[in-house]
Amino acid sequence: MDLFTLLQNQVGFFLLMFARISGIFSSAPIFGSRNVPVIVKAGLSLIISYILLPLLIRPTFVAPDSLLPYVALVIGEFMIGLILGFACSFIFYGIQMAGSLLDTQIGFGIVNVLDPQFGQQVPLVGNFKYILAMLVFLVSNSHHLFLSALFSSFKLIPVTEGVFRADVATIAVDMVTSIFVIALKISLPVLVSLLLTDVALGILARTMPQMNIFVVGVPGKIIVGIFVLSLALPFYIGFLEVIFNGSFHDIYRLLGSFAPV
Repeated sequence: MDLFTLLQNQVGFFLLMFARISGIFSSAPIFGSRNVPVIVKAGLSLIISYILLPLLIRPTFVAPDSLLPYVALVIGEFMIGLILGFACSFIFYGIQMAGSLLDTQIGFGIVNVLDPQFGQQVPLVGNFKYILAMLVFLVSNSHHLFLSALFSSFKLIPVTEGVFRADVATIAVDMVTSIFVIALKISLPVLVSLLLTDVALGILARTMPQMNIFVVGVPGKIIVGIFVLSLALPFYIGFLEVIFNGSFHDIYRLLGSFAPV
């Protein structure tokens, strides 16, 4: 193999690595947010690809001679990275869903704020829980585990050897189901307290018909909701570390489904 062919194969291998890492950083939490410039994402993907290249280079790799087969390999690597980054973001979608449930029950459903991460309006409590979850994600060094999973993806799924199996759909369904479970667990204390508040207001309305329950009930539910939310906040932070560990377990399951036999 002459020097030109070797250099061509290494450049082709590097671009395939860059495609997968770009897919991961396009959909991963924090890194893939809209307020991070595209040039920053591309530069970070380029730097990580350059760092990992000496560790992952395969001298036996031969790049396709024609353009279309190579483009198909690039798209496949980008899709693998996109799926892995999206899987890591599932937890934050569950947190936003929990915030939507709480806002509707407390009475903040009509109040939305602009989330720069996604460029859309999100519920007030949901945005608060989302920002707090990102802080815990960074403070607990979960982003280091994310980068470790990125490196492990090249070990478990070598470049150009990823296989799309039917098991991916099963794991994706399990992860989507976990979004609803996480949302219910986070919002359950406040939902139960607001349900008891509604029952108490209903009893009060029956015993004192002359009282305007609507005027009393709306601020009362807000006070009860915020009070229980503040009491449950320490447990919420501890719960986040548990679900982050479970998320990385699901990510490695997903990596195993793409791994060659």
